[in-house]
Amino acid sequence: MKHERIRCFNTKETYPEQSIDNDLCQAVVARGRTVFLRGQIGQNLETTESVCLADVAGQTERAMYNIDMLLKEAGGELEDICKITIYIVDPRYREDVYRVVGKWLKGVYPVSTGIVVTALARPEWLVEVDATAVIPD
Repeated sequence: MKHERIRCFNTKETYPEQSIDNDLCQAVVARGRTVFLRGQIGQNLETTESVCLADVAGQTERAMYNIDMLLKEAGGELEDICKITIYIVDPRYREDVYRVVGKWLKGVYPVSTGIVVTALARPEWLVEVDATAVIPD
């Protein structure tokens, strides 16, 4: 049985002043095995090399690639994501970051929280995406 998504919405209606097209919801009732992913950044997980320096969209793309790969390794898929938290170091990055995340999570409708922080663990990191997924039994 898939997760129940409550009060689904799209950000283009909720935030018409922004050019973001993300499918989100207000709550998720999850059923199955929970997978907590470490916050992902613009880093190659095989080499630990930081990638896409000074490119917030590129770092977000890599973070989402990592999330997809880790979920597959755990036996799940992006569709199993219930909650994401996005940390950015500059509020001006919001639209670029959410545009990339929205492309990866189109039709998923996770619950989402966005936070602007002073810094991340390394000065070259501009964005971090934290995801929690529940793989249905």
